[in-house]
Amino acid sequence: MSNFYALIMAGGSGTRLWPISRQNRPKQAIELIDNRTMFQHAVDRLETLLPPDRIMVVTAREYVEILAGQVPDVPRENFIVEPMARDTAAAIGLAAVHLRHRDPEAVMAVLTADHYIRDVDKFRRVLSAAAQVARQGHIVTLGIQPSFPSTGFGYIRQREQLDEVDGFEVCWVDSFVEKPDLDRATEFLTTGLYSWNSGMFIWQISRIMAEFARQMPELYAQLQMIAAALATSGGTEVVSDVWPQVRKETIDYGVMEGAEDVIVIPVDIGWTDIGDWAAIYQLHEPDGSGNVVVGAEHLSVGTNTSFIQGGKKLVATIGLENVIIIDTDDVILVCARDRAQDVKLIVEQLQSEGKIEFL
Repeated sequence: MSNFYALIMAGGSGTRLWPISRQNRPKQAIELIDNRTMFQHAVDRLETLLPPDRIMVVTAREYVEILAGQVPDVPRENFIVEPMARDTAAAIGLAAVHLRHRDPEAVMAVLTADHYIRDVDKFRRVLSAAAQVARQGHIVTLGIQPSFPSTGFGYIRQREQLDEVDGFEVCWVDSFVEKPDLDRATEFLTTGLYSWNSGMFIWQISRIMAEFARQMPELYAQLQMIAAALATSGGTEVVSDVWPQVRKETIDYGVMEGAEDVIVIPVDIGWTDIGDWAAIYQLHEPDGSGNVVVGAEHLSVGTNTSFIQGGKKLVATIGLENVIIIDTDDVILVCARDRAQDVKLIVEQLQSEGKIEFL
């Protein structure tokens, strides 16, 4: 598959994993699970499937040096700089015009640097199968077989099976569904027709550019301006001029919900979206009290089902249930596990109060 490429989205700031994730070292660049960063894991998963020179990365300017240093085999020119955050539709579009300039016949898999996948071998096999389907002109997305009625993920409702490729079921997409409440999520699981929306997509470059032209014509025109400049020495300047005018939009709202001829491959690959500390807790084996302790000396009296990550200080807890404690040199975060998504609100408060030393 000489024209198969991967794009790793690695530009997020990771505010829900504060205070470990900071502006100068975001979550994709730090070791959250083991001694490899989330970004290194994202590249490692592609080993044997793609050579490093067919791995593209889109990220913020301030993250290029640190990320490039973590994966020296990926060519520096494969790092595409997004001048400022304009959400996933624009970031994918920017990478698509760069890749089209390099290989107009390319098939691109859009992946992210904040997923954890246990079954790496199956992940590689399903990507290979998805690329075969995408070569037929379909837009392909990977749907994660749900293991519980999550209210934190969007869902994909599938229709009839179209085909089977390398042992994977290939189905037409009926619709993309917003994050449901618990009753609807429970109903989704009983039907067997719904997958979690993984945010991983596979398509021909020509196919996604056609969808931009049809559904996001303003962005498409801006991308065409950038594409025209790539063959000249002024490409970087044009991106800097155009990008502030680009409207923020996700690929889900901007393209996928209205896309034609969309295929889902439902798969169980041990997928976790590393979005907050509650997700990190789920990836570890708890002790007899249900606690997960990482990098800390912990003394517990009646503390259960909690996540404690520390540094140099002893962490002593009494009578706590379902809490998260993150101890760093300058910050201690204490949070209810079921409020882990709200850590970003603390970051927003620090920003509004100008306390940049903690960001």
